[in-house]
Amino acid sequence: MDAMGSGHFGLWNWNPLPGKPNSHRPRRQRRFDSKSESYGSADSTGFRFPFNQAVAAGSLALTGDTIAQLTQRWRKAETIKKRSVLDSGGSGQDEHELWNHLLDHDWLRALRMASYGFLLYGPGSYAWYKYLDHILPKPTVKNIMVKVLLNQIVLGPSVIAVIFAWNNLWLGKLSELPEKYRKDALRTLLFGFRFWIPVSALNFWVVPLQARVGFMSTGSIFWNFFLSSAMSK
Repeated sequence: MDAMGSGHFGLWNWNPLPGKPNSHRPRRQRRFDSKSESYGSADSTGFRFPFNQAVAAGSLALTGDTIAQLTQRWRKAETIKKRSVLDSGGSGQDEHELWNHLLDHDWLRALRMASYGFLLYGPGSYAWYKYLDHILPKPTVKNIMVKVLLNQIVLGPSVIAVIFAWNNLWLGKLSELPEKYRKDALRTLLFGFRFWIPVSALNFWVVPLQARVGFMSTGSIFWNFFLSSAMSK
């Protein structure tokens, strides 16, 4: 459940981690810092959107939704095929009809999930991981456990709250959002704990900061599959 570089949280043009000016740093160090900022930070001169992290999260959210849609259509096509065989005694749908059914993609739903990953999940999760590394910089067992705990009790509920709201906003059903939270939010959160706790532990233990959004987003293919399926109900 998961974006800005070395100094500022550029998505909101806000810097919760003030530091000293780098004018006294060696030239080699400043060169290294500017290279690390290319991942999508905001330097002291202004705003820079975390593009790499946003693209990774958006692409993988789209992948999870595509898998969910194709799985749902495949199951539906198989059900139709079985009924056709039982009713007619024939072979049911031919391959051409089945393929056309699988290609009947809901692009608006796909755009909804991809835009959530690009605009919200990618940048927001990188900002969160940057903040965690600032307050808990040492990779000790205690710090990793605290990070995993904070990830589940802060980031996890935030992701579920945001994606439910994002989905209902796109569908024009904001008035139904409280009922959606009541019915599905807690169940979705508890289901996510079983997957995200071990994945988060591995993420904080061995994965470098700049790769964490990509790593968690890769794991999110499974999670996005589940969320996309839940959103479509």
